[in-house]
Amino acid sequence: MNNQLSETLNRLAPSATLAMSQKSSELQAQGIDVINMSVGEPDFPTPQHIKEAAIQAINDNWTRYSPVPGYPSLKKAIVEKLKKENGLDYEPSQILVSTGAKQSVCNVVLAITNPGDEVIIPAPYWVSYPQMVLMADGKPVFIEAPIEQDFKITPEQLEAAITPKTRAIIICSPNNPTGSVYTKEEIAALKDVLVHHPRVIVIDDEIYEHIIYSGKLTPFASFPELKDRTVIVNGVSKAYAMTGWRIGFIAAPEWIVKGCNKLQGQYTSSSCSVSQKAAEAAYTGDQQCVEDMRLAFERRKNLIVKLAREIPGLEVNDPQGAFYLFPKCSAFFGKSDGERVINNSTDLAMYLLEVGHVATVGGDAFGSPQCFRMSYATSDENIIEAMRRIKEALARLK
Repeated sequence: MNNQLSETLNRLAPSATLAMSQKSSELQAQGIDVINMSVGEPDFPTPQHIKEAAIQAINDNWTRYSPVPGYPSLKKAIVEKLKKENGLDYEPSQILVSTGAKQSVCNVVLAITNPGDEVIIPAPYWVSYPQMVLMADGKPVFIEAPIEQDFKITPEQLEAAITPKTRAIIICSPNNPTGSVYTKEEIAALKDVLVHHPRVIVIDDEIYEHIIYSGKLTPFASFPELKDRTVIVNGVSKAYAMTGWRIGFIAAPEWIVKGCNKLQGQYTSSSCSVSQKAAEAAYTGDQQCVEDMRLAFERRKNLIVKLAREIPGLEVNDPQGAFYLFPKCSAFFGKSDGERVINNSTDLAMYLLEVGHVATVGGDAFGSPQCFRMSYATSDENIIEAMRRIKEALARLK
């Protein structure tokens, strides 16, 4: 029997965030008190009115296959959200609902990328972006944006990275893993570069749109010169604490939506019918829940930044969105607690888990090996205790 997996699968790396979460769960199962800051998931329950809409959908028998691109009522709600919140005009035919924003991004990459095409990915990046490009037999091209640039690329870097083979760029703002947010002026400067390269599709991942602490998000699609080649990716997971409901969407030129619809129709078909009705309630209902969670995340952000800056050896920026802190930790490389040597950020994350009992994720997986990621989507008490443990563990390294 030939047990060899496909070449495509062998090119892929496992998700580092899920791997650390699994390791954390294993230690917890052994009775060890682990504070898990490795997974990007709001710790709030889904708002009650959304859950009630799902229950009503079940009672009303919304339990059959839905159209592959999503229920018309949900697509209408998304169109209205884009108009009201973002000032963008779309038709329902330009919307495709998928099983989470993760599938939305992957659909687009697979739909537009040919073998050998290059896809630009600013680093630090979300762990799955390069893997999606590899699945499409494309080539990820990374632009490094260090902490000194607040983890944001410059127009000059973008121009230098574009070649005749460039097919797309994936931008995530607010960013995972850094929490950095591109300002309107910064987006406009990148736009000025992209207008001269008409073959390049912009995949604008806005899943953290509502978790932003200063100003307002500027979509690439808000610039008329780019709207016809920009794909907005969004969903309900982060803003409405609906990670498990698995609903994301794209708003895009119709030719891209049709391509993604064809692709999705062959391997997942429609998203969960009940989840779609819940998402419809999220978009059309009272939005105070979104603001309440945003305020809580902002308070936690201020808390974790303050505590992290009190730890000698860590270099910390002030993230303006999402719920991650991405400290630079290279000052600890080469140091030891007498039993192990810290060679890189993955070693450091494992050390913090095994010694400090705090689960984080090494920056290697995000394309930034000098940093590590902590999610502060947890209680103030957990943040305070986690930072105490981290400070104590790092102090042992000499």
